Amino acid sequence: MSNITLQRLYNQRLSHNPLQTPAAVVSWLGAVQAQDYAGAKWALAQRTTGLTESDMDKAFNEGQMLRTHIMRPTWHFVTPEDIRWMLALTAPRVHQINGTMYRKLELDDELLIKSSAILAQALAGGKRLTREELGKALADAGIVADGMRLGYIVHYAELEAVVCSGGRRGKQFTYALLSEQAPNALVLEYEEALAELTKRFFISHGPATVDDFAWWSGLTKADVRRGIDRVKAPHLASEKIDGHIYWSPASEPVLAEPESPTVYLLPPYDEYGIAYKNHSNSFMLDPQYHDMVEEVRGAIFNSVIVIDGEAIGFWRRTFSKGSVIIDTTLFRPMNADERAAYIAATERYGKFLAMPVVLADES
Repeated sequence: MSNITLQRLYNQRLSHNPLQTPAAVVSWLGAVQAQDYAGAKWALAQRTTGLTESDMDKAFNEGQMLRTHIMRPTWHFVTPEDIRWMLALTAPRVHQINGTMYRKLELDDELLIKSSAILAQALAGGKRLTREELGKALADAGIVADGMRLGYIVHYAELEAVVCSGGRRGKQFTYALLSEQAPNALVLEYEEALAELTKRFFISHGPATVDDFAWWSGLTKADVRRGIDRVKAPHLASEKIDGHIYWSPASEPVLAEPESPTVYLLPPYDEYGIAYKNHSNSFMLDPQYHDMVEEVRGAIFNSVIVIDGEAIGFWRRTFSKGSVIIDTTLFRPMNADERAAYIAATERYGKFLAMPVVLADES
């Protein structure tokens, strides 16, 4: 296992020092990509002391972590304490990215500001409304809002810190007023927020590069370098590897390799892959498998089987008769010890879901 792989597994809380709550994981990582809600819950659970899917749903519905558009732009989990300063830091860049669609959908500033005010009024007093219900409130006010147009109107309101997630109603996601969901949200000046997010990213995701943080956050490289300059002493240390500068926690411990083989069933968009710009880099994926990954859409966009830090295939889940069926597509065969570790990982996933696991190749 490479030293970079070893450190990333450690710093991301996959191999050591699991956390007690979903919110603690989100806070540690800064934000966690979450457009795949089911997968994101499992990503958090693997970094905790055995929490289940029902624990994750409870935490989300109680607002212990919020789900909103905050970076790149896509859905992320973020804590109520961090949501305001992080939005203030990242939202301007996301608005720039969204600009083409705003214009295409005829959403000018005046209409977007008016729409956000209507959404705020509809949600006031602790109401929790689905996107479709928000669309009706806009239609009642004479604003055409459906499909992508509705999506971008709500997206704008998220970026402007007007609305955020309000938990789920059955299987439907709802929205709430951010001011009601996060009344004690921290407010930071821009430079202070930049320093905080820079420190969080490299401490929890390092070793990582300027390009990695710029990709993950959506900030400019100039901002990233300025953030590093603000926090590198005493928080970060750098190392040159293969011509690239990697930043890590300055107090990186002397690491012992975890028990080998260790298997992780990572969900799509897990931070172990999505946080780094070079998604098929040799630290996660042996170069001999690059072509195979491209044929199957890429390691970060699938559920990935990781053995000792290296991706060796994909896994899929389906449900049948109260069980979860797990199937695999492997880049190479597993040996007997790896197979035993893989079975242990599937059993952990079954405990997370509170249902029995059936392995497709054994059924």
